[in-house]
Amino acid sequence: MNKRLLLAATPSRLALLTGLTLAAFPAGAQEQPSGSAGAATLQLPMVDVVATAEQQLKQAPGVSIIDRQDIEREPPANDISELVRKMPGVNLTGNSSSGQYGNNRQIDLRGMGPENTLILIDGKPVRSRNSTRMGRSGERNTRGDSNWVPANAIDRIEVIRGPAAARYGSGAAGGVVNIITKPPTDTYTGSVSVYMNQPEDKDEGDTKRIGFTLAGPLWEAFSFRLFGNFARTDADSLSLNQPFAVDGGVPPAGREGVENRDLDGLLRWDLTPNQALEFEAGYSRQGNIYAGDRAVNEEGTALLEQLANEGAETNVLDRTSIALTHRGEWGGTESRLLLYYEGTQNKRLNEGLAGSGEGSINTNSARSTSVLNNYEINGDISIPIDFVVPQRLTMGAEYLKENLSDPFSVTQSTGLGGVPAGIDQNNRSGKDNAETYAAFVEDNVYVTERLTVTPGVRFDHHSKYGSNVSPSLNAAYEVFNGFSVKGGIAQAYKAPNLYQSNPNYLYYTMGFGCPIGFPSLGAGCYVQGNPDLKPETSLNKEIGVVYDQAGWNASVTYFHNDYKDKIQSGLVPVGQTAANGRVFRWENTPEAVVEGIEGNLLVPLMETLSWNTNLTYMIQSKDKTTGEPLSLIPEYTINSSLDWNATEQLFFRLGLTHYGKQEARTTNIQGTAATGTQLLERKPYSVVDVSATYDINASTRLTAGISNLLDEQLLRQAVSNGYGANSYNEPGRAYFVSLTAFF
Repeated sequence: MNKRLLLAATPSRLALLTGLTLAAFPAGAQEQPSGSAGAATLQLPMVDVVATAEQQLKQAPGVSIIDRQDIEREPPANDISELVRKMPGVNLTGNSSSGQYGNNRQIDLRGMGPENTLILIDGKPVRSRNSTRMGRSGERNTRGDSNWVPANAIDRIEVIRGPAAARYGSGAAGGVVNIITKPPTDTYTGSVSVYMNQPEDKDEGDTKRIGFTLAGPLWEAFSFRLFGNFARTDADSLSLNQPFAVDGGVPPAGREGVENRDLDGLLRWDLTPNQALEFEAGYSRQGNIYAGDRAVNEEGTALLEQLANEGAETNVLDRTSIALTHRGEWGGTESRLLLYYEGTQNKRLNEGLAGSGEGSINTNSARSTSVLNNYEINGDISIPIDFVVPQRLTMGAEYLKENLSDPFSVTQSTGLGGVPAGIDQNNRSGKDNAETYAAFVEDNVYVTERLTVTPGVRFDHHSKYGSNVSPSLNAAYEVFNGFSVKGGIAQAYKAPNLYQSNPNYLYYTMGFGCPIGFPSLGAGCYVQGNPDLKPETSLNKEIGVVYDQAGWNASVTYFHNDYKDKIQSGLVPVGQTAANGRVFRWENTPEAVVEGIEGNLLVPLMETLSWNTNLTYMIQSKDKTTGEPLSLIPEYTINSSLDWNATEQLFFRLGLTHYGKQEARTTNIQGTAATGTQLLERKPYSVVDVSATYDINASTRLTAGISNLLDEQLLRQAVSNGYGANSYNEPGRAYFVSLTAFF
């Protein structure tokens, strides 16, 4: 089998297939000579569909692809979320609508929240953020998992939204972001890249990055791929948000900095022309550069100010991954088997677990380590079938074991509030684990040359929460050449995390944080982990139309997700301690709804000039019981770019992103009504970027540009929801340059 074909046979391609067939691309509808339709059609989903998506339909409904050229022409300062945010259906938000840790913005697909976005690297799930405890409002003090692969090592990024992502199981209700790294090559290749980003405002952090890639043959059937990276983004200065300091205290924190060190190697053995074995090992270190952030205390402390001024590392994540993968082709049938380990050590200065001190560092010396180890076995097989009509049947299974040990998270004292039920004071363990067994079946049925139907079902059994069945059905019909109608429906789910389910994990407040209607009885209130939670479920539906002809591409997709049993801290007590401390638990809320429209328009103005625009309009994203938004996202987002290939060596891009208004919560997490500045919206605003890429020669490329050209700088005005939706910084004008040498 061709090495390029074998490398392409990744689990991500099989999942991507589902979303791409929905669009009924012209390649899948080409007329075939009589008697050859079956064989020709069966080749399309495994080879031609991905190529079609990359070359012609950069933003197909439900699926977006950011290719290597896009990354080179618009390099991110550090985190690939800066690129993904410009795809339809994507925003950057915190874990909840509380505004806490507002600058730790993560990828949010279709308004379902970052916890419902699953990050993959070469089809392998990344779960390092699960080593960080979850606070009462649903926030984690984490940057998420989109920054473990340096930009210079990425071949492409696949963004899969809606029903097509449901087959990935827990955590993919919003969608999947799959980061595909550069593969081994038949000849020796390599690159060295340097990048610098300098903000115009001296109070905003700058970025410096250097990285390398190397690939090629070793001997006979062996080849390799190696990449490394060092990147540092400095934290914003405390002075940046100084106008919004409370009573002369420490102002709301700007964006936290981060220092990345990455090294990853892959050894490939082509056992036969049709089989390959890959061994991969990687290590990454992410150390934060503290900016003074805390969860709830608006005034801050002298210690937080000191740590921010020092640029201290208050938390460090060490991530290790080891994977062994076998891929094979057996006369048209393709198989994959993966053994995978991911280990995360999360070392942090101790942060408050209660009340006004929640999330605030209370000592500059005491550190604790949270350890999360994930062990996974999964595999799938894809079989061409020529029975009645051509089909491709894909079957797979997986096993996952999660082991978490976070001893500090269970150290909240019970001396004032008393001991809640279910806690052994002599053995409050910070250890927890869970196992998941899963299997799925998916069949791409080519009913006619114009009609494709893809039924599927996934079964999960969780050791704590029992069994879950997630059926799906997608279909696409090409009405006439270039115009297609597509639709899909799928059920997705998310299991509670290992903090929400552990009764030893307590949040405590002396009184102010007690929910409305249930004030403190003199001993405060707890929120306790709940082992009786149910998984969150979402019924995801979408329907849309696509036009793709003569270089033009236009699409409109309507999506509607009915979200049930979302987990949040409870507002009604479930018990009382002997000391009269009220006890609340994490609870499932009845229903939420997410509804919106995605659109895309690609116009080939000239042979060398193209205009591409996408729109995301959120009709609603709210909890039906409280009416509160699930996350702080704009009412609508427009991304537009004008690309000009001035010469074979010179490329220009002018980009515009316009954000609609962002509404604030109308209630506080205690259930009290928000008032005054807590109700402030974030007004609509636009960011304009300009860049140019010049191929100096065959082995050297230079890219330079200006981000936020019009300097539309916005400040964070409060630590949480004190100023409504104004809970994050939009950085001002900055200048960047990237130089890459190839060999």
